[in-house]
Amino acid sequence: MAVPFTLKPLPWAEDALSPTISARTIQFHYHKHHQTYVDTLNKLVSGTRYAGMPLEQVVVATAGGKDANVKQIFNNAAQVWNHDFFWRSLTPKGSAPSGPLKEAIERDFGGTEDLTRQLAEAGKSQFGSGWAWLCSKGGKLSVEKTPNAENPMSQGTNCLLTVDVWEHAYYLDYQNERPRYLEEVLVKLLNWDFAAENLQHESEPVRAAA
Repeated sequence: MAVPFTLKPLPWAEDALSPTISARTIQFHYHKHHQTYVDTLNKLVSGTRYAGMPLEQVVVATAGGKDANVKQIFNNAAQVWNHDFFWRSLTPKGSAPSGPLKEAIERDFGGTEDLTRQLAEAGKSQFGSGWAWLCSKGGKLSVEKTPNAENPMSQGTNCLLTVDVWEHAYYLDYQNERPRYLEEVLVKLLNWDFAAENLQHESEPVRAAA
């Protein structure tokens, strides 16, 4: 039987981020954790109005819900969306900010080093599980952190990049050294081309739904 949500393919080979993130970590993270969120979400939305919605719409519609079932749907839908976004935030090719993104980073942070320092601090200081985000709102960039499955997108903020700071994202490679994981990923793997695309999306005019 067809299910409304599926596990999206990774944008690179499972060993492509090694040694910064090992193939073993990707295998567990993607095939176990991410897949479980997808499977659980499909069970939770079966027979509900959410089964016919795009994933992003499910996240927005269930954010802040008080009902226990709605909270469960949000947690799993947001984690699917967060992971899809996280994989695309990383690249084995290496890239650097350029064009309007570079200009925005220099304007709002003073430069890429200062930005990555703030992202690292957001990731390190996020108590327990969560995410560090580079966002834009009204053209201004900011760094945010969210706990558990929360994300700025559900509150209407445009996300450019994210880094996963749940333990399953780094424990096999870095054990309890979250700061070292962040330092390695932020310097070596961020996909600035993806961030630039997302910044461009915010500046595009909003089109009415067909």
